[in-house]
Amino acid sequence: MNDGRAAPSQGDQTSFCGDADLGYLRSRTAFATGIPLTFDEPYRLAHLPLVAPGHPGVIARQDGRFYEMGKHPSVFSAVLPIDEAALAASEPFARLDEEMRSAPFARKIAWDILPRRSDRLHATLCGTLSTGDAPVIDQALREALSAIGPFQVELRGVFSGNVNRGRLYLRVYPEQRSGTNPVHAIQSAFGRQPGDLYLVGLYNLTNDLDAGETTALAALIERWWEVPLLRFEATALWVLGARDDLVLDAELAQVLPLHAGPAGPLPQLRR
Repeated sequence: MNDGRAAPSQGDQTSFCGDADLGYLRSRTAFATGIPLTFDEPYRLAHLPLVAPGHPGVIARQDGRFYEMGKHPSVFSAVLPIDEAALAASEPFARLDEEMRSAPFARKIAWDILPRRSDRLHATLCGTLSTGDAPVIDQALREALSAIGPFQVELRGVFSGNVNRGRLYLRVYPEQRSGTNPVHAIQSAFGRQPGDLYLVGLYNLTNDLDAGETTALAALIERWWEVPLLRFEATALWVLGARDDLVLDAELAQVLPLHAGPAGPLPQLRR
């Protein structure tokens, strides 16, 4: 495929970056026995208005922030796309999703959002390249990205962070090449500092969890922490624009190959 969402890799000899190399352990929710999971301010401002607009905890707007009931001007970012069909066909992911749907907190997940986002699942690698209009990607940057080349990725999950409490993610573990992380090379090509959190937003909660539900979520996260859900080869990035943080209103501006040759036509996102 030439849209960046290549078919899953069948190889099993690849070495991946681990938790010692990435920031997931330091950035996860600090669950405590008997303490409910409550939404934090960033989630109540950017996410909750989109999944539960009538919730009393919604922050409709805030001085100095550009959100208005979860909407904002277009923001374009460089993202790693995730193939919805490959993820859906993954047996481990199917088991995880089934467990989520039967969990004590399942009724508090915005299940209706999932099909609306399935063709635009991604992990942001370089946020806010531009606002308003799509960024101009010059030839030097294209050549730098193509020189990095495709790399293997492993998805694991579930993850709850210490920011945006209420959103649940899958975690991206990139291939390790001679002790280096190809995502860092991508970020450097865009003039960004190296980051160590590459998260695929998936599930959104519509209400705070009580203590029992929180305990169940913490246990589920622990059980699935080390489980590989999908391996695939990343062959391109997307320049994705959105007017909300769930990319419900998304625009795919460009495909940037991680190899020599043309990018091909832009995939069409469902409306």
